[in-house]
Amino acid sequence: MEQRTHILTSKEFVGEPVKIEKDYAEVKLKTREEMKVDEYGLVHGGFTFGLADYAAMLAVNEPTVVLGKAEVRFTKPVKVGDELLAKAKVEEDQGKKKIVFVEVFNQKGEKVLEGKFYCYVLEKHVLE
Repeated sequence: MEQRTHILTSKEFVGEPVKIEKDYAEVKLKTREEMKVDEYGLVHGGFTFGLADYAAMLAVNEPTVVLGKAEVRFTKPVKVGDELLAKAKVEEDQGKKKIVFVEVFNQKGEKVLEGKFYCYVLEKHVLE
């Protein structure tokens, strides 16, 4: 399926789509030095969240989709060099409102984030 939203998203900082199907998407992200917050190599949670958010947007895959709310839980730390995979599935389709469940895993298959993303398909672009 063709990507219809968030076309200019940074592959380096938010991820690269690997699968887009109806109501489902997978996005991968290799964490980088620029993402670390300390000398241990801990990656800022905002990058993991951004990956999950991007996967949710692609699961909806409508040009005017936006995130309204998210309820997430970080389950394991992420470090520089980790390769993350986000899997997003639309669980509830209420017309213009979609509830997307997202899980993010590291290269060992360990879950590092899970959550529900409340997405809205607007009539026109949010900045119009």
